[in-house]
Parts: sequence; structure tokens; C-alpha cells
Amino acid sequence: MSDGKKWFVVRAISGQENKIKSYIENEIEYAGLQQYLGQVLVPQEKVYQIRNGKKVSKERNYFPGYIMVEAELVGELVHTIKNVQGVIGFLGETKGGDPVPLRQAEVNRMLGKVDELAETDEQINIPYIVGETVKVIDGPFNGFNGTIEKINEDKRKLEVMVKIFGRKTPLELSYMQVEKE
Repeated sequence: MSDGKKWFVVRAISGQENKIKSYIENEIEYAGLQQYLGQVLVPQEKVYQIRNGKKVSKERNYFPGYIMVEAELVGELVHTIKNVQGVIGFLGETKGGDPVPLRQAEVNRMLGKVDELAETDEQINIPYIVGETVKVIDGPFNGFNGTIEKINEDKRKLEVMVKIFGRKTPLELSYMQVEKE
């Protein structure tokens, strides 16, 4: 990065970061300013949720509404980026002033977080809460209803109190074995 490129944060319409990222790249290419643009990054993390008993992965924005841009802001580059559809402006700029680059420590922390999120992708979102009523959908107690007593995140297990023959019995079940009532 000795070529004068610095990291800037661009504010964008939340929920459309990926679309706006490609708009920025296309606009810069169209204007012939590619040599001043490094990377355009939308920090994301992979989140796993359980839907209908299946493990579903989806990307979730780590900083909703923000896009990181590595660029050397020369000539028309600032105006080109600002005029892209969906871009609100640069973060940290005073009205009429220049955009403020991120400090190197912030950049390192941000990029480190992005790498860390890419590596630890086996994180499951726990869709259950203690006290919630669930239905057992797998195993010998299929069809029984119970109340969640404990959630063990490390083992990805739930302790569910199920009424069997009029007596409450604790069962240890995985997230995949139950569904919400």
C-alpha cells in the first residue's frame, strides 16, 4: 500500500451493500480510474440458522450500511464514488471537506476481523430461549412437547422438560431434534 492508497468508509443504503459495491467498481472502471482504486470490501460473516430442521447458512453484513474502499482519492474519484446510486457519502467528512481515511490500527483491526470471520464459520445462531415450548421432531420422544430448561451452547444441546406418563422428565436433545411450537 505504499502507492498512496488509504482505506475510507463509504456510507451506503443498508441492505444493498453488495449491489452498491459492484456499482462502485463498474463506475470506476467506466471512468478509467481503476489504478487509483484498491479493493472494495463489504465485511460479512457467515451465520448458520436452523430452519425446518435443516442447517441453513447465510451471509450477514458485519457493518450494515458501510462499505470499505481502499483508494487514492485523486481527481474525479471522490465525485465518481459519491455519485454512485445508493451511496450516501464518505464517513467522517465535514460538509464540503475531504473524506477522512481510517487509521492504520483501525484498518488492521477491521481486516483482522474479516479474516477471523472467514475462518470461524461454524457458528450456529441459537434460535431457542429458556422457557420456550418446543416439539420433539426426532428420536424416541418424537411428537412430545416440552419446555426448554437449559441451553448448552458448547455441545449445541438443549435440556428439555417433557411430560411422560404424567411425570416431568429432562431430555438432552440437539438443536436439530426440536422445532418451535
